[in-house]
Amino acid sequence: MGSTATDPALVPAPEAVERFRADLTALWGWALADEAVRLGLAVSGGPDSTALLLLAAAAFPRRVEAATVEHGLRPESAQEAADVAALCARLGVPHAILPVTVPEGNVQAMARAARYAALASWVEDRGLAAILSGHHADDQAETLLMRLNRASGVAGLAGTRALGRVPETQIPLLRPVLGWRRSELAEIVEKAGIKAAQDPSNANERYDRVRLRKALAQADWIDVSAIAQSAAHLAEADAALAWMADLEYRSCLKKEPMGVRYKPQAPRAVALRVVARIVTELDGQEPRGSAVARLFDALCAGEPASIGNLVVRPNAGGWSFAKAPRRAVKR
Repeated sequence: MGSTATDPALVPAPEAVERFRADLTALWGWALADEAVRLGLAVSGGPDSTALLLLAAAAFPRRVEAATVEHGLRPESAQEAADVAALCARLGVPHAILPVTVPEGNVQAMARAARYAALASWVEDRGLAAILSGHHADDQAETLLMRLNRASGVAGLAGTRALGRVPETQIPLLRPVLGWRRSELAEIVEKAGIKAAQDPSNANERYDRVRLRKALAQADWIDVSAIAQSAAHLAEADAALAWMADLEYRSCLKKEPMGVRYKPQAPRAVALRVVARIVTELDGQEPRGSAVARLFDALCAGEPASIGNLVVRPNAGGWSFAKAPRRAVKR
C-alpha cells in the first residue's frame, strides 16, 4: 500500500511500516480484513503517539483518523494540539481536537477518565471501529517494576493488554506498539524531522516513574523487552484468575435474607477476588486489597470481622456477609 503523505520524509522506513502492519494485523486482522473498517488514533503530540500516527498513516492509508484531547492543564497544550493538526494535514489524515474539562481531585485519574470519554464520543460520532494508542514496551516494564516495588499482587502486576476496551464502553482499544521500544519510536519521529511535544513532568524526579526510567537507562544489563513480556504473561495469569473467580462466585454463593453466604472452595488468590466482589456489590464501593486480605485471614481463623459497612461471620456453612445494623441515634 502507498501512503497519502505528500512529503516522503514523513513516511517511515519500509521495514518499520511492514513491522507495524504485521503487528496490528496479528492483533486485529479479522476486523482489518474489511477494507471499510477505519481506525482512530489517540495522538497527544508526544514522540510515542506521533510515531504511531506516522506508522499507521503509512501502513493503512485512508483508513485512519486522529484526535488530540486538549486537557488545558498546561499552557503549551493548545499549541501542541494545533501542531498535531498541522502534521495530520500534511499526512492527509482527518484530525479533531477534543477539548475537555478536568474536575478537581486526582488530576491524573480525572484527566484519564475525561480523555477516554472524549475519545469514545469521537469514535462513535465518526463511525470508527477502534482506538489505537502508543503504549510501548518501556511503559510496560516501568509499570511492572513500580508495582513490584509496592508489593502489588497479580492484578496490579498484570501488564497492559494489547487488545482491551475503552473504559465504560465496548470500543476496542488496541496497543499495536507494545513490542516496540521507546527509542525505536523516537527514532521514527526524529528521522521524519518532527519536533515532538515534551511533557515537563517526564523529567520531574518527584515522580517514581521518572526516577525508575533514569535508573533503567543506567542499567544496560536489564532487558526491558523481557520485563515487558513478563508483564504480558502476568496479564494472562490475571485473566485466568478472573475466569476462575467468576466460576467460584457463581457456584459457591447463596443468597441469604440479610446478604449472601460464601463457602470458599478455591485457592486463596481466587477466593480473595470473590470476597472483594461480594464486598463491592453489597457495600457499593470497591475495597482496598489489604483490607480484603485482613478480612480473609480473620475469617480463616474463625473470627468475625467487618469491612466497610459490612459484618462478616464464619459458620459451618461458610461466611455470611450482611450489612451492619444501624445504630440508633440518641436524642
